[in-house]
Parts: sequence; C-alpha cells; structure tokens
Amino acid sequence: MNRKYFGALSQALAGAGLLALALSLATTASAQTLRWSSQGDMQTADPHSQNETLTNNLNAQVYERLVGRDKQLNLVPALATEWTQVRPLLWRLKLRPGVKFHDGTPFTADDVVFSIQRAKEPSSQIAVYAAAVGTPRKVDDLTVEFQLEKVNPIFLQHLDTIYIMSRKWAEQHKVSRPQNFKDKEETYAATHANGTGPYLLASREPGIRTVFKRNPNWWGKFEGNVQESVFTPIGNDATRLAALVSGELDFVLDPAPRDVPRLRNTAGIKVIEGPENRLVFIGMDQARDKLLYGKVAGDRNPFKDLRVRKALYQAIDIQAIKAKLMNGLSVPTGGLTSNPAAVFNDAQIEARFPHDLAAARKLMAEAGYADGFEVTLDCPNNRYINDEEICLALASMWAQLKVKVRVNAMPRVLLFPKLEKLDTSLYMYGWGGSIIDAETIMTPVFRNRGDKGVGYYNYGNWKNDKFDQLAAASSVEPDPKKREELILAAMREFKAGIHVLPLHRQMIPWAARQNVTVVHRPDNWLYLPWASVQGK
Repeated sequence: MNRKYFGALSQALAGAGLLALALSLATTASAQTLRWSSQGDMQTADPHSQNETLTNNLNAQVYERLVGRDKQLNLVPALATEWTQVRPLLWRLKLRPGVKFHDGTPFTADDVVFSIQRAKEPSSQIAVYAAAVGTPRKVDDLTVEFQLEKVNPIFLQHLDTIYIMSRKWAEQHKVSRPQNFKDKEETYAATHANGTGPYLLASREPGIRTVFKRNPNWWGKFEGNVQESVFTPIGNDATRLAALVSGELDFVLDPAPRDVPRLRNTAGIKVIEGPENRLVFIGMDQARDKLLYGKVAGDRNPFKDLRVRKALYQAIDIQAIKAKLMNGLSVPTGGLTSNPAAVFNDAQIEARFPHDLAAARKLMAEAGYADGFEVTLDCPNNRYINDEEICLALASMWAQLKVKVRVNAMPRVLLFPKLEKLDTSLYMYGWGGSIIDAETIMTPVFRNRGDKGVGYYNYGNWKNDKFDQLAAASSVEPDPKKREELILAAMREFKAGIHVLPLHRQMIPWAARQNVTVVHRPDNWLYLPWASVQGK
C-alpha cells in the first residue's frame, strides 16, 4: 500500500469514526510483544463450552491436550508422553511428569479423568468427541486407562479435541460444568483460565482485548521469542488493515481477500497463505412442516422437498463467488468434508452439481414453487471469509428463482447460540480443523440428532436413516478398507439427499509485518510458541 492510498483510507476511516479504534490499539510494544487481530473474538475462555476454531486457537495458548499437533498437523505427545492400545477397547496413556498448572497445582491423572467427564456434559460442544474416547480411569498419578464401549478407529484424534483443566481450580471456582453459552450463562471460567500451556491468560475483556503472558514454567520448548501477546478483535476489514499498515498491529489472521493483492505490494508487509481444512456450506430446516422465518404459499416448508434444495444448489454461481468475492482465494467443491482426503479424493463426491439456472427453475416449478417464496438467511458477519458478502450474493442469485431472501447477518457470538436452539430456517455454517477424517463431520454435523452429541450440529434437523446407519457403522469399523467403503457409501447417500449446499473450501491468507515470523497451518491456527517478533 502506498502512502497516497493509506492517506485516503485513513481519511475514509476517520469519517466513519473507525480510525480512532485502530489508533486505540497502540500499546507499549517491545520486540517480544505480538499485537494481532481478527474480525471476531473468542467466544469464551471455557475450553469445553464452544467448539469454534478461533476460540479453540486462543484457548490453546493456555490449555493443552493429551496429544498435540506438529507443524504438519501430525499427532505428537503433549500431556501424554506415550500410549498403548492394550486391547481393541482399552487404551493406556502415560502422563508427562513434573507438569504444573499455572497456579502451581501439579498435573495428575485426576485432572484427566475430571476433564473428560466435564467435556461430556450437555453444555459442552465437544461432548460427542469426549463420549467417543470412552470412560477414563486413574491407574496411578501418571497413568490413565480409557475403556471404550465400542471400537474407535480415531481414538487419538478425538483425544486431540479435549483440553485438560485443573480439577482443584474448577471446583474452587464452581465451574465443574462447562459454561452454558447458548443460554448466556456467565461463569468464572468464561473470563479466567488455569492451564498447563505455554501462556497464561493475563486479562480477558470480551470484544475488546485478550492479553497472554509467557509461562516461565512451561514444560515445552519455545521456538519463538514472544513474551506477551495482545489480541484485539476488529470487525471492520479496513480498520484492521490500516492498523497493520501503520504498525499498530503486527499480525492479522484474516485480511479480506480483496486486500491481498494490495498487501503484497505494501512496503513492510508480507502475505502468508495456504489452504484451510474448512468447508463452508448452507444448511436448511428440513424438519418443520412450515418455516419459522419465511412466507410460503400454503404455509409449507419448501426445504423438505429435494427438488427445491437442488434448485437452490444449481442456482449458485460458485465461480462468480470465487472470482468476484474471494479474489480466487477459495476452492469450489461439491464435497462434504473439510479436506478431499477425508473421502479418499473420490471424484464423484467432490463434483458439484452444475450451475444451471434453467434446470433450477424447472425444478422449482415441478415442486410447486414457480412463484418462489420468502425466507430469512441467518449469516455470520465475522466468522468466515466474506461471509456476509457471500450471503448477499446468494440472495441475489436465488432471486432469479423468485426466492426472496432476507439476509440476517450478525456476529458469531449471536449466531451460534441461535443455531444451537434450532432457531433458524436457512443458515450459513462451516466446519473444519486439524482432523481430516470424515468421522469428525459425519457424526456431529450430518447424522440424525441423537444422544451423546450425535448430530449436535445438525441445525437443519434433517433425517436420513440410510446415511445414519452407514455413518454409525463406519465409526466403529476397525478394518481400514471396510471403513473406507462405509464412509464413501455414507457420503454418496448424504450428497444425493442434498441436505446441505456446499460452497467452497477457504484459502487462508495471513498478513504480517516483515519483522514477524509465524507458522501457517491448514487448520488456520496461530501457535504463539512458534512466533517471533524481531526488532522494530
């Protein structure tokens, strides 16, 4: 960005009252303070309450899991140093000795047992993963066994979703159960933390800033030099950019794709990019007989009709979204997983239905909706790249089918609790992370809603019994080849039902000052022990 552009941008921001926000970011910075930002904030400091990437990422600076990930997302020892599958339904883990929580309490097997049990509570969004690792039992202070009810082919992957908390600290502060986020419960753990990880939560001001300080007693190895991290959420893209260019920020996790070409040519700035393991899609209420938020002739629910769902799919010009909104930083797909490797790169599953407006109109007419209907699309405005803009583009595209869409855009802190209550008719959602296996989207997101977190994120409440049976069978199949066949059969069935409308997988650009070194992972995860800030 040249000086002329930045001056024009600053003037525009000042006129909008936004530049003051960027300027308020100024802190006393040293070469070892990383000041960074994203469009949204973490939902909560309670590590079991909300399963959302930015929330998990920020909590990972403080809390740790039994197993971890290296820079290539391979599983590595963390709070557990070794593990053995004693029998098909029994795992034994040895815990790392000498580890202490930030308050000085020793880490033991009691904390592991407590944390797994806590993560199974109904108010936990990772209950489905905690249930999958079975029942933990303390053998001694540094040994834990997990007794499974059924075979779990990705047991270790599931362990890598559960943060370990101090039992003593949780009981002391009356947070033995996860925060009930959807009902707006406020707890001590929502703004305070006590982990074993590389950084301590020094202060938490929701929506304003979160400060982390290096843990001098961490058992691990710091590769970088960051002593302090100051995270400041800034919803406005232009304001985040201005703060980065002016030097008031060191790093931005989510620059807008439209700004990436300009950033590449901005002195003192570098762009670091790569694919993210994340699918962005549209979900629809397929359970109610009439829409909660819509106007339809005959008070019907059009989303219960496969032809309507396919018509909406085929009316989406995904290439236009890629070119005009994403600046090429997306990979359009008909796939249903965060990474094509999850379906063994099956071309049939990955293929999109063609963009065909004539075919879409014909399907609408056949379904009895030639004159369309009205519906509200619930959409985040600070979660996925260009999320609100994509929703507005979809509304324009569906208008060609005479479907009148009202885009109801809101921060994720409002959207996610709304979806948890199934208080929606049509919504944008995404799914991804470090685990590539199809299990981690099939069971929590696509299966019929059931017990122990199964189908918890099935906010459209669709039911597909054939898919559900195939997916359930794949979850407990120990033979890799048979499991592959079950996963492919399940995903083909789900795709044929068009229960969701896949859009694309995101390409994630990060932007940083030239003096900042970070490691870009496909789960869009900034890990502070690997980051460095050199002299100004």
